[in-house]
Amino acid sequence: MSLAIVYTRAQLGIESPLVTVETHLSGGLPGFTIVGLPEAAVKESKDRVRSALLNSHFEFPQQRITVNLAPADLPKEGGRYDLAIALGILAASGQIPDQTLENYEFIGELALSGDLRRIRGAIPVAIACGNENRTLVLPSENATEAALSKKTDVLIAPNLLSVCAHLHQREPLTPPEKPLTHEAFYPIDMADVKGQAQARRALEIAASGGHNLLFYGPPGTGKSMLASRLPTIMPPLNDDEALEVAAIKSVSSHTSGGDWLARPFRSPHHTSSGVALVGGGTHPRPGEISLSHKGVLFLDELPEFPRQVLEVLREPLESGKICVSRASAQVEFPARFQLIAAMNPCPCGFLNDGTGRCRCTPQQISRYRDKISGPLLDRIDLQIHVASIPLEELQKKAEGESSCTIRKRVMRTRARQLMRQGKPNAELQGKELARYCDLGKQEAQLLATALQRLHLSARAYDRVLRVARTIADMNECDKISTVHVSEALGYRNLDRANVEPMKPRPLGVSEY
Repeated sequence: MSLAIVYTRAQLGIESPLVTVETHLSGGLPGFTIVGLPEAAVKESKDRVRSALLNSHFEFPQQRITVNLAPADLPKEGGRYDLAIALGILAASGQIPDQTLENYEFIGELALSGDLRRIRGAIPVAIACGNENRTLVLPSENATEAALSKKTDVLIAPNLLSVCAHLHQREPLTPPEKPLTHEAFYPIDMADVKGQAQARRALEIAASGGHNLLFYGPPGTGKSMLASRLPTIMPPLNDDEALEVAAIKSVSSHTSGGDWLARPFRSPHHTSSGVALVGGGTHPRPGEISLSHKGVLFLDELPEFPRQVLEVLREPLESGKICVSRASAQVEFPARFQLIAAMNPCPCGFLNDGTGRCRCTPQQISRYRDKISGPLLDRIDLQIHVASIPLEELQKKAEGESSCTIRKRVMRTRARQLMRQGKPNAELQGKELARYCDLGKQEAQLLATALQRLHLSARAYDRVLRVARTIADMNECDKISTVHVSEALGYRNLDRANVEPMKPRPLGVSEY
């Protein structure tokens, strides 16, 4: 009798728990049994492994083969265990040396020819393997993803034969090429935007402090254009953040090729379901809010989304994570995103645009706006009216600041926040808010007056404080002044008792 132990990894959300593949050969009638809570695709690996071994010119043992995938209470799905099972059989039958197997982790799906096919979730596997100080062997098709984990020793293999040749120390496997460090590339730029000084200012505030933002105004005023350019002025991802974002894409079967340092920008259609936003399925996968982690979730035509779909955003907007519970597993996904939304002021979109085209009744306007609940609106820090652009300004050449220029200011502001409190202002909570957003007597009185007139909730009050703190940081001020509080209050347009669009005011000026 012979026993071999090979290490591999399962997938549970964006985590990759260790799976020990124990292979035992014993006497008796030939048979092949896999135990350890395998699902259908894992059970089918028996046929894939047998054909791969024979087509790779190995001997398939004519003995009783028992493969145990431990821990037994962890569900196993997919073909990711094929390579580990095949190597376990070869090691147990003495066809490959087993002395160094404990230093490796193997993962990959086998073709009948013995070639290795890509698996889903290669980046979480690489991260977890590196934490255990083992070397990861995986298919060549996963080379680009696995190379992002710079702290892990990774080897890529095209087929089963190459892995066995490496273990026999005949032909060593090669590591993948490490990605080059570079600045994120965006094909769009803020310089393309004509006019809209107040909206541009709000966009810079949102990027500087990590705040949520809502644009509302007539159709064709550039709301979507502005929103799509927010990632171009946000601070670049550091290596850890980029790896975390790439890990979520890897688990979701999204290729992590291209510009892996670019901020995510997700724009789901308004017919998307709640499950599409938060994630789910029999084997839970990330939804749109997790795919936009460390980036932007843009919801265009916000009132057109079903209300029950919008309500699922409330908890992750506060906590920065989403917990998906199913009968088989409970999985937590990160969801620290910036919500950017756009909407029209009424069903036809032409309310108060100066042309008199709007024929919507007050009841229609009320029903349209009531699709957005008060608790969700509370969580949106900046609510900006985007007015129509005059024809003469539209015909001029765009001369606005470029994204690069704005991003430099944003990075200075964000660096100030990280040095002071270690996080963006939008993430301040509890005692941190009281400590870093302390107001003087005059500022506190101004905010108290606004609280009564606008009927702000405690949550909206805190968010005004955070925005005021960001505006103060942009002006390199240690203390929040009345100018900062006034400007922050000026961005709560939809909280007013009279919710009709306000005329744009000079920056930093409030009606209070």
